[in-house]
Amino acid sequence: MQATALTARALLLDMDGTLVNSDAVVERVWREWAVGYGLDPDATLKVVHGRQGYATMAELLPDRPMAENYAENAVLLARETADVEGVVPIPGAPAFLAALAGLPHALVTSADTALATARMGAAGLPMPEARITAECVGASKPDPEGFLKGAAELGFAPGDCIAFEDSAAGIESARAAGMRVVGIGPRALALGPDLHLDDLTRIDVTAGPDGWIRVRSL
Repeated sequence: MQATALTARALLLDMDGTLVNSDAVVERVWREWAVGYGLDPDATLKVVHGRQGYATMAELLPDRPMAENYAENAVLLARETADVEGVVPIPGAPAFLAALAGLPHALVTSADTALATARMGAAGLPMPEARITAECVGASKPDPEGFLKGAAELGFAPGDCIAFEDSAAGIESARAAGMRVVGIGPRALALGPDLHLDDLTRIDVTAGPDGWIRVRSL
């Protein structure tokens, strides 16, 4: 049975699918990529979410040299950064981020800084001061490195942090880091998060005098 409330010292926030709905761009870019390699676009999209592009390519083209994946990933990143049509906030995201002002929180995203800045800007969302982007890690989600670095950046033990995630790769990453997970949206529902929310419209975040943050579904 899922919890209805969790407490933590800090919150670590994924971006795509969690704060920002960028599915329209992701589908445009990655469907075209999949068709170009003779892959099933629908099957490709099941792998894409939550990962850095090169990691998706390595999963789907296992015999291709990683150098080629890194090179093509740079090309796709540039396309995704320039294409913000249809990028919108997840419902409730503006009020949710406003409620986090002054509380320990960080962005932990598989996007690089340019892409994160473009998408958060297109969605009209403020960029958290603390952030772990693609440039900060050597391994993509589902590796836990990003979430571990996010906890360290804020100065808290991983077990005292809650991760907000939408994808299988992201939830696996947070779990591997030893964190509890608030799952956002339909992709997260079947993945066993500690707390699940359809979006960010029915969430209450409060900080107690002891410094603990309480996250509660309404």
